[in-house]
Amino acid sequence: MGLHRAGFDVIGVDIKPSPRYPFTFVQGDALNLPFDLTRFDFIWASPVCKKYTIAGHNERARGREYPDQVEPVRKMLSACGVTYVIENVPGAPLRPDIILCGSHFDLPIARHRLFETSWRAFSLLPACAHVAELITVCGHGTPSWMRHKRIKMGLHPNASVAMKRNAMGIEWANREELSQAIPPAYAEFIGRAALDHINARKAA
Repeated sequence: MGLHRAGFDVIGVDIKPSPRYPFTFVQGDALNLPFDLTRFDFIWASPVCKKYTIAGHNERARGREYPDQVEPVRKMLSACGVTYVIENVPGAPLRPDIILCGSHFDLPIARHRLFETSWRAFSLLPACAHVAELITVCGHGTPSWMRHKRIKMGLHPNASVAMKRNAMGIEWANREELSQAIPPAYAEFIGRAALDHINARKAA
């Protein structure tokens, strides 16, 4: 949605069905795509993050293994020559060309994300300045530290799906989809910067 708002015609790809996805959707393996990447002006990649998330620590400690997709995705995108961004969680092996959080967009959400871009041209953003009543959207529920914080504030310990949708700006997603998403405001910000870069390349 954020890329759409920035001005792109969006085609989404995922290995799982996405019946609520609001744009053109292709079900397929993002590392073995059914089309030529050079047809596109801009590519947004969000590799599987469970190898790096704090929420996945216990599962990893119990021996569960998750794929490391960042490097193969980076190689694929670098080879195609198209302007791109790779998004992931703090702790992922990305070059953090920019880090975004909800407070950059006045959103009441604690959701930091790293972005590695092919063009690396961003102005320095202000430090995080979160509002008091924060919502987290991760995994399958509210983490214990956030539940305790909300109780101390006199709030219900768990944020509802409706509250998470409102905080993220994603009214069409269910809880599982919200846990995998980022606020469209993040993508719109990155998308507008990508468009500026693409247009500058064309004008050069």
